[in-house]
Amino acid sequence: MKLGARIAEATAPVVDLVYPPRCPLCGDGIADQRGLCVPCWGGLVIPAEPSCKACQRPLPSDLEDGLTCAACLQSPPRHDGIAAGTIYNDAARQIVLSYKHGRRIALAPMLARLIAARLPQLDGEWLAVPVPLHRWRLWKRGFNQSALIARELAKIAPVTPLLDGLQRTRQTPSLGGLGRTQRRKTLAGAIRVTPRRRDAVKGAQVLLVDDVMTSGATSDACVKALKKAGAAKVVIGCFSRVLDEAL
Repeated sequence: MKLGARIAEATAPVVDLVYPPRCPLCGDGIADQRGLCVPCWGGLVIPAEPSCKACQRPLPSDLEDGLTCAACLQSPPRHDGIAAGTIYNDAARQIVLSYKHGRRIALAPMLARLIAARLPQLDGEWLAVPVPLHRWRLWKRGFNQSALIARELAKIAPVTPLLDGLQRTRQTPSLGGLGRTQRRKTLAGAIRVTPRRRDAVKGAQVLLVDDVMTSGATSDACVKALKKAGAAKVVIGCFSRVLDEAL
């Protein structure tokens, strides 16, 4: 265990005494900073089965599992599957806001566990590569939320973290409100495999880690960069995904 982790573990009781753990959804007291209260767990929506084998979009209940949805048949995705811990709803949104903007980074292990529960069997060696932040956004926020999740995933899943596997070559504006075509144009050439990590990525199986997958434009840019660098397979692992956008 690294020194920082040992210090955090040793001081956790003091921190909990000064700042009593609160559920990020309802504010009630809880036993640990890293979770939710029992009633609020019911607010999370876990992806149902059957679902599309390519994108994990739920399918009608009368169909068998392992089929491919019409959208993926018409336009096969670049990635090799999605493992989303939850379907994006108001509860997931509140958790993400608390984690990312409220600096509740102690939630990272919980988010990682939810992703791990949805992962397919990972045979062979896998790298966990987080969606990157531009250096200025990283400086402003102080942490990469996806990198923290990737690090926690490496503790409970058969993956090796490669936290600097991808980098943003330029800062991009918010994608909110943009259409699919405009989002892809905005991200064109903005993400690449870090030059010194090209050898590690070439031929590798990669778990691309993110907190939320919305339109899929950012993750698609990451997958494109990884496969351009020679990655053999890229599966996307995220805490939550939006279903009412075309992925």
